[in-house]
Amino acid sequence: MNEQQRADGSLRHLITLENLPRPLLERLLDHAQSLARPLGARAPVSRALAGCTVANLFTEPSTRTRVSFELAAKRLGADVVNLEVQLSSRVKGESMLDTVFTLQSLHIDALVIRDAEPGVPSTVAAHVAPHVSVLSAGEAHVSHPTQGLLDALTIRQHKPSFETLSIAVVGDIRHSRVARSAFHVFRALGVADLRIVAPPPLMPEPGEFSGCARHTALESGLKDVDVVMMLRIQTERMAQADLPDADHYYTSYGLTPERLALARPDAIVMHPQPMNRGIEIASEVADGPQSVIRDQVRNGVAVRMAVLSEVLAWRSAG
Repeated sequence: MNEQQRADGSLRHLITLENLPRPLLERLLDHAQSLARPLGARAPVSRALAGCTVANLFTEPSTRTRVSFELAAKRLGADVVNLEVQLSSRVKGESMLDTVFTLQSLHIDALVIRDAEPGVPSTVAAHVAPHVSVLSAGEAHVSHPTQGLLDALTIRQHKPSFETLSIAVVGDIRHSRVARSAFHVFRALGVADLRIVAPPPLMPEPGEFSGCARHTALESGLKDVDVVMMLRIQTERMAQADLPDADHYYTSYGLTPERLALARPDAIVMHPQPMNRGIEIASEVADGPQSVIRDQVRNGVAVRMAVLSEVLAWRSAG
């Protein structure tokens, strides 16, 4: 049994997708799909988590993730507390655990944490009371589990079977929590041909991403793939990691319409955002007919509703 699960197999914490069983992942995706709505439709709402309180504790900037966690909790009837470190007592020197214990004393049921320091979500999960759940909203370069789930959901909406897919993940693999969570969920769901594409300074260490084909040329990495997942290039790393400047990076690794034509004709294009248009992706591709980037954003709320419902199901049943 994964340490994130309860004895009955239900999910208590979501810190990483690594080693989570496929049936649990598929249950979360099925639930999220039932909550997904097309653009313009009314959002699903319920009172399933009425009386529960969710605290969003973000020590890094976030737009899509924080807002979608807040909407997910509210659409399930939960109360929401948003705590930004710039406004909290951590600025005064309070430790993360002291902050957590304060929130726990205020009857918080779930803590959603984004932190730039590796290990923070798991440390908090090891110290909270038995009734409190901890959800990672992004942990350093290590993990972004709900992003991995929403990426999987988006692919499943457009492709019939993970086992037959070829997926290329392109960009700053070395520093990407998105890429790591994608690797874990795609492997669990049976993707056999998973490729990572990056310039040598942005490739992960040899022991990571086991079984993935490594490509330093974008053209070979994109050949006949079904899914192209672009990653944000952190422009501040260009000077630090012996990378070419933005224009030269785009020349070698930017996803243009011509390069996308190397993939299969029905390939879809993904990006976790924020996008650097003209560096990692052309606007014609980001806004083009093969792009499912806006679907990813919509699916974020549905996935986070499904996760919150799962970890707090015992509260709604009580």
